[in-house]
Amino acid sequence: MRVSVFGSGYVGLVGGACLAETGNDVVCADVDAAKVARLQAGEVPIYEPGLEPLVRRNRAEGRLRFTTDQAAAVHHGEVLFIAVGTPPGEDGSADLQHVLAVADTIGAHLDGPKVVATKSTVPVGTAARVREAIAARTRLPFSVCSNPEFLKEGAAVDDFMKPDRVIVGVEAGDERARAAMAALYAPFTRRQDRILFMDVASAEVTKYAANAMLASRISFMNQLAHLCERVGADVTEVRRGMGSDERIGSAFLFPGPGYGGSCFPKDVKALIRTLHGAGLEADLLEAVEAVNARQKQVLPARVRVLLGDDLTGTVVAVWGLAFKAETDDMRESSSIPLVEDLLARGARIRVHDPQAHETARAVFGDRVEYAADPYAAAEGADALVIVTEWLVYRNPDFERLRALLRRPLIVDGRNLYDPDRVAALGFAYHSIGRAPR
Repeated sequence: MRVSVFGSGYVGLVGGACLAETGNDVVCADVDAAKVARLQAGEVPIYEPGLEPLVRRNRAEGRLRFTTDQAAAVHHGEVLFIAVGTPPGEDGSADLQHVLAVADTIGAHLDGPKVVATKSTVPVGTAARVREAIAARTRLPFSVCSNPEFLKEGAAVDDFMKPDRVIVGVEAGDERARAAMAALYAPFTRRQDRILFMDVASAEVTKYAANAMLASRISFMNQLAHLCERVGADVTEVRRGMGSDERIGSAFLFPGPGYGGSCFPKDVKALIRTLHGAGLEADLLEAVEAVNARQKQVLPARVRVLLGDDLTGTVVAVWGLAFKAETDDMRESSSIPLVEDLLARGARIRVHDPQAHETARAVFGDRVEYAADPYAAAEGADALVIVTEWLVYRNPDFERLRALLRRPLIVDGRNLYDPDRVAALGFAYHSIGRAPR
């Protein structure tokens, strides 16, 4: 099948490469000429496990191409995916200008029946606005459907190739769109038909509902972690007890320094705005957001308690800058408020992250030192703060680490280590929701 994807960012690039991998003829269009040039040269501008070889292989075999020619992309595809960004506006609502600009382009260049699918994360009612924008430019027939993405950064390729479910919202009676989307996703659901067809509005709400639920679980566990610290309980044991209940399960019950990334913060805000726009209260989600905002102050506050408010002359090592492991994405990362707070108090900061150094330079510039490896970051430091749960941090050489640190103090925002073991090795150890050692 001929497919065009508008937007070659995170969602569009992963989706385009995976669709090409199953034999489709895919064109990814983007208005960013520099990005397109990099992709045409075989350079993948984001870090995502498995993505670079997928892009290179399908480019080499002629199934995946990149272009700035929007009209050519419209003409090429039988199915046209809109996968551009929807950044939050000042009021938290999703900014649809890029989505509607693509819709206008499609309408201007439509040359026959097409299926237009919104893959960007958009509020309910967006498909109707896309239909209106296209119809304002053409009288030719077309279909509009909603196909939200559910890709986890760090596992996006696997999520696309082996999806838990594929959500497709189609307009009533539009069998053409239903058949096209079913055929496109059939290779990814051969073992079990996990394509869920529904009305368009329900599909649009489903995306926000899923992310808001996961964000709620994280904020709930972070609030419980504070209770555990106050009453002498261990949040790790509480998590085990809760997770063993099949009605709850263990996923997304890890306490930490607060959720970040490109999805949860933005989508919770957008759903709050959507509820308000419908004349409804958003008490629960507003609480989820407030708990998360407070949680991002936990690590800097803990460092201040341990090292003092004036950190002049103090060296703090930070392991992990990305908002989660297996990505270089620092959007809304808890490392940012931590580092900014410590810098403002006069600390010298030495950081390490396996993938996010270049991303971090755009945030911190030369105000921090970038270490070549975790141990180099720790050398001579008065404290080590762990922000991201990269595998390389999970089982370090503790004897070497203790010898390198000027003060054997670990503040672990991800609960990576057994407290008793680390304390027995001579460290002062502070984690989330567990008694300090």
